[in-house]
Amino acid sequence: MITPAGLAAARGLEPADTVFLGGKVFNPFTCTWERTDFAVKDGYVVGLGEYEGRREYDLAGTYVVPGLIDAHVHIESSLLAPAEYARLVLARGTTTVVADPHEIANVCGAPGIEYMLAEGARTPLDILVMLPSCVPATPLDAGGAVLTAEDLARFRGHEGVIGLGEVMNVPGVLSGDPDLRAKMDLFEVVDGHSPFLSGKDLNAYVYAGAQSDHECTTLEEAREKLLRGMYIMIREGSTEKNLKDLLPLVDACTAPRCCFATDDRHADMLAGEGHIDDCIKKAVASGLRVELALRMATLSAAERFGLRDRGALVPGRLADFCAVDDLDSFHVLRTFKRGVEVVDAGYREPACPAAPLHARVPEPLDIRIAGSGEARVIGIVPGQITTRALRCPVDAANIPDTGRDILKAVVTDRYRAVGSGVGLVHGFGLKAGAIAGSVSHDSHNIVAVGVGDADIVRAIGEVVRLGGGLAVVCGREVTSLPLEEHARRLGAIQNPFMYLSFLALTVIPELRVTERGVFDVTAFCDMPLFCERRE
Repeated sequence: MITPAGLAAARGLEPADTVFLGGKVFNPFTCTWERTDFAVKDGYVVGLGEYEGRREYDLAGTYVVPGLIDAHVHIESSLLAPAEYARLVLARGTTTVVADPHEIANVCGAPGIEYMLAEGARTPLDILVMLPSCVPATPLDAGGAVLTAEDLARFRGHEGVIGLGEVMNVPGVLSGDPDLRAKMDLFEVVDGHSPFLSGKDLNAYVYAGAQSDHECTTLEEAREKLLRGMYIMIREGSTEKNLKDLLPLVDACTAPRCCFATDDRHADMLAGEGHIDDCIKKAVASGLRVELALRMATLSAAERFGLRDRGALVPGRLADFCAVDDLDSFHVLRTFKRGVEVVDAGYREPACPAAPLHARVPEPLDIRIAGSGEARVIGIVPGQITTRALRCPVDAANIPDTGRDILKAVVTDRYRAVGSGVGLVHGFGLKAGAIAGSVSHDSHNIVAVGVGDADIVRAIGEVVRLGGGLAVVCGREVTSLPLEEHARRLGAIQNPFMYLSFLALTVIPELRVTERGVFDVTAFCDMPLFCERRE
């Protein structure tokens, strides 16, 4: 914001509010470092060099990096309210996140978006919102709400709303669905979501207005999308670990079109490993020049969203930055927002939105499968959000088959008590018990995986009793927290609840399970469990 006082301070005619001394400042425009002082007035940098200020702050030779930016995240996936999420990531040097609240919107509709905007305003972290484009995720999904272009239009111009979130309904885009087209026409900034899309369909998707993608899992896919003009968000979440595979995409020419995104990180990973600072550390450890990693984490992300007020510590931009003692370890010593050091205000109880949960807990007979033959089995891919469409010879009488790690997956409708769908999954590793949760992208029905029907039913019942949440069950032992440790004792894969939450995600190939049963994402339709069923 240009003000007469700011101009006077920039010219040295009046003292700045604060002068920061002795830092080595990173400039993402040139990917160079400059040992210099800089002056801040009204939260904005007004100049670099020798200045007078009402206050002075000695940065003591630390590396000074513009505030880190997460280019794509669902705060709900952290299992934290916005203010608690902010406490974690601000301490890691993040000052801005670009958030898509489509998880809460799929459950609560427009009031969920209003909740996220209101709670985001309670924290120093800038939570910039991309409105959810696909509520529900696909026309076949029945969640807690339907948001039309008209519903979204009333949020346009709201402070903090900057664009349209990931357009996941690729078939709708390619077929020219009129409501989806109306949503995309609301904003200049439109995020994409197009796993494995290639060739002429990719051309059409980009032509329709999708500008970015965070779903690339191979270098070949990312290169094709970059060549077609898309921004590439290199993602590193709890289960979606794409950084190492995609990093060779980044060089001095492509770094302006690449940025980091966490998408889905549980609170324990944020607390233990970090946020965008973790992406920087991993990128540098994998051989990327640190300056290019910092460029991606700051200016590249700002430019992707047209945020001309941040991303660099130059005159006219927000004085958002972090001080780092060592570039290899990238240990953030302190974070500043608008020129003021962020001090943890401690826990404040958040507001709690109403979340519908009207599920009917199934009986063991309701989730029974019968028959034998070649079955469609969801194959978990470790470190990826995608699944594999497996075909396995199965006799229902021998499920669960812990020897081959083929277990039953159940999705129970949470909104209308219409019943449960059943599929099979390979890769969870459970040897006993069951896990269940109401965090289940994107409709957030209750999803469960287990070794025995009785335990699956009991786990679903515990989630219903809680009014939504996560549960681990093994016989009479029922745990709500600590969940991960209990699940590990049962032999589960690392981060089992994140994998569980994606089992019903009908916009990511290849196989999923819904309250209706098995869903083939590639064919975009429901499928019977058995390919050729024999009773």
